[in-house]
Amino acid sequence: MTDTDTAKAPDPAPSADDFLAVQASPEFQELRTRLRRFIFPMTAIFLTWYFVYVLLGAYAHDFMAHKVVGNINVGLLLGLGQFVSTFLITGLYVRFANRELDPRAAAIREQMEGGRA
Repeated sequence: MTDTDTAKAPDPAPSADDFLAVQASPEFQELRTRLRRFIFPMTAIFLTWYFVYVLLGAYAHDFMAHKVVGNINVGLLLGLGQFVSTFLITGLYVRFANRELDPRAAAIREQMEGGRA
């Protein structure tokens, strides 16, 4: 008896029907809902914040040029705030995904793969 005789045959890959069944499952729908509840509001908040910054830069020159400390003005602080908010949103998403999305996705993947490692 050779090693190939005793080797376990690989499990067949999931079919298109399997993927459609998972996509229609309540678990997958819950995963999508949770993702959308985070992504859509966060995107709206960030885009609003960004467009306010752009509009202030275009139409509120005196306000943006107001010096805060030395040569640092409001426009510079708000511009740097764009970077800070981007990193903050990224951190919030990573935390949210680790806590809410990844466990659900792992459970769906485990179900889809039928317990294969």
